[in-house]
Amino acid sequence: MAIQWFPGHMHTTRLALVQRLKSGIDVVVELLDARLPGASANPLLATLTAARPALKVLNKQDLADPARTALWLDHYNAQPATRAIGLDASEPAPAARLIAACRALAPLRGGMVKPLRVLVCGIPNVGKSTLINTLVRRKAAKTGDEAGITKTEQVIALASDVTLFDTPGMLWPRITVPQSGLHLAASGAIGRNAYDEQEVALALLERLQASYPAALAGRYKLPDPVALAALQADALLGLIARQRGLVQSKGRLDLQKAAEAVLNDFRCGALGRITLETPAEHAAWVAAGEAQDAARRARKARPAG
Repeated sequence: MAIQWFPGHMHTTRLALVQRLKSGIDVVVELLDARLPGASANPLLATLTAARPALKVLNKQDLADPARTALWLDHYNAQPATRAIGLDASEPAPAARLIAACRALAPLRGGMVKPLRVLVCGIPNVGKSTLINTLVRRKAAKTGDEAGITKTEQVIALASDVTLFDTPGMLWPRITVPQSGLHLAASGAIGRNAYDEQEVALALLERLQASYPAALAGRYKLPDPVALAALQADALLGLIARQRGLVQSKGRLDLQKAAEAVLNDFRCGALGRITLETPAEHAAWVAAGEAQDAARRARKARPAG
């Protein structure tokens, strides 16, 4: 299943982002979902901001696997002109850590003569608005569990010499890595009309069976983790439906409701601390996706007949 979601306001955001970068930005802060740090990194953003220092913030780290978060922090900190930190958007006072990291990336900026200009961006529903509100200690940005709530740029004085430009959440026009599309949908970063919830839930269950079978067994009161890992994902979804009492007339299982329950449990952290990908796994998926996309372009360019 190919998942794509790039509504019109995201195209507007891209154009506005280009103009904002032309006006002068010292550091680009990209919020990533710590549960899917590779899938939530916007390749379009990487292209647009390639010449500027970058701070990667692995947000929602309290919902992510700590061991895998450490792998991702090492991965991003090894990149040139890049720093990475983990963060929970509800952390009481994250401003000091974030400002310090930005100052380290742009040591020649700061003070009233050369104020530090910071652009904050990320995919939809990554917790950016919640972070902004925490940074300024007031409700400056709308929040919610639906992707794409913020649609206009906000300019916020984060400190006397630090100006923060908050941009709306943005994906990219074509998702060429199928696993990334599935993980983005599972996290709630993609509008609900762009994917089939049962298919996304089945893909999520396969990932959890491979890496977190004990979490599944504990949450849904299922067989022991070893036996659980051997089940087909559709059979597992059926077990979850039965355990939850999601049974329709004539004994039919309500797999749609079961899929919704699995996705909601992942999003709110009820399954425990989960990270769906490692740096090595994501790199392999990206390579495979790029190869498939290159083959598709070659087929389209081939003369007819």
